[in-house]
Amino acid sequence: MSAVNIRHLTGGVTAVPGFKAGGVHAGIKKDKLDLAMIYNEKLCSAAGVFTTNLVKAAPLLLTMEHLKGGYAHGLVVNSGNANACNGPQGMADAKAMVKAAAKALGVDEGHMLVSSTGVIGQPMPMDKVITGIEKAAGELSPQGGHQGALAIMTTDTVPKEKAVQLEIAGRTVTIGGMAKGSGMINPNMATMLAFITTDALIGPQALRAALKEAVDDTFNMITVDGDTSTNDMVVVLASGAANHRPIEPKSGEYSAFVAGLKEVCSHLAQAIAKDGEGATTLLEVVVKGAKSLQDARLAARAVTGSNLFKAAVFGRDPNWGRIMCALGYSGAQFNPEKVDLFIGDEQVARDGGGIEFSEERATEILSKDKVTVTIDLKAGQYGATAWGCDLTYEYVRINGSYRT
Repeated sequence: MSAVNIRHLTGGVTAVPGFKAGGVHAGIKKDKLDLAMIYNEKLCSAAGVFTTNLVKAAPLLLTMEHLKGGYAHGLVVNSGNANACNGPQGMADAKAMVKAAAKALGVDEGHMLVSSTGVIGQPMPMDKVITGIEKAAGELSPQGGHQGALAIMTTDTVPKEKAVQLEIAGRTVTIGGMAKGSGMINPNMATMLAFITTDALIGPQALRAALKEAVDDTFNMITVDGDTSTNDMVVVLASGAANHRPIEPKSGEYSAFVAGLKEVCSHLAQAIAKDGEGATTLLEVVVKGAKSLQDARLAARAVTGSNLFKAAVFGRDPNWGRIMCALGYSGAQFNPEKVDLFIGDEQVARDGGGIEFSEERATEILSKDKVTVTIDLKAGQYGATAWGCDLTYEYVRINGSYRT
């Protein structure tokens, strides 16, 4: 397949023609936007990937059930309350949110999805939530994507949006997305919320496969603190409005679509890692020369997840021994006496041992907004990239007072 020409757009979910969105203040939070909706009048192919945490919030379980049919018109999502660990009432509240959204939009309840994020174990203020849903439905707009991205934030410091265009089967296809996440982020699918829209014509089964492929290389390769949440999901809606021939698995059109989907997911994933709670630096770990793709991913994830190395990055300390240590417990198979390590373009270790390098130059590199660590295992032909952030005093402060 030839290289895919991907054009970057401003905006997010409503950069895709036919989709409307909005965000309102329902009163779950004191004064910030806290309820979002995404909607398309066309019945869309729909797919999702969900947290592997055994403890799953009611909205997530309900969305999983609704996605078995493979189609949806849209979703409603609130922030400020996770609706997790609330017993039978939690499921009743999730169903009430879907019912209210479906009624306001005039669609079948089974074709609406629901998501929540925020504090665990707190009752949902349903009177406020239902009023907010009705308000949001009345304010949906083709320009409302940014408001929606604002409304799903919790400890995020910035909204996270991305949109791209590419050509598929002679037609212009647009893919847009929004995400939230800055804490409880760990590569165990998917540990944050992300909602993606597209006008590509693709069936539910192929869409599900494409999403998994994209998630494995992006959202499953980020970590902030090693915690996997109860509510995390990635959902994609495909309206088919681009009206090209249907995308079939293993086709050139499928490969192009996956490339565009990965571009959106990669941008959102890196935005989440960069916005990690208290973070000052985006950490990118590039592993090459691995014996297998699994080994490459294990190695990259271990280094981005090492609290010792994350703390060293915050301290601007080129302590490469912590990288070797993380590689050693990663589960990847390699010969420790062959590993080369680079911080930025400064090589700090060769064949598993220390070499003379410029501490001053390495510290300067570690002081940048984005730091890339390159690891050559020299064991094979596979590679992978993972993203994380430094570990700061501010992370402890934020999470020491998150609920109160």
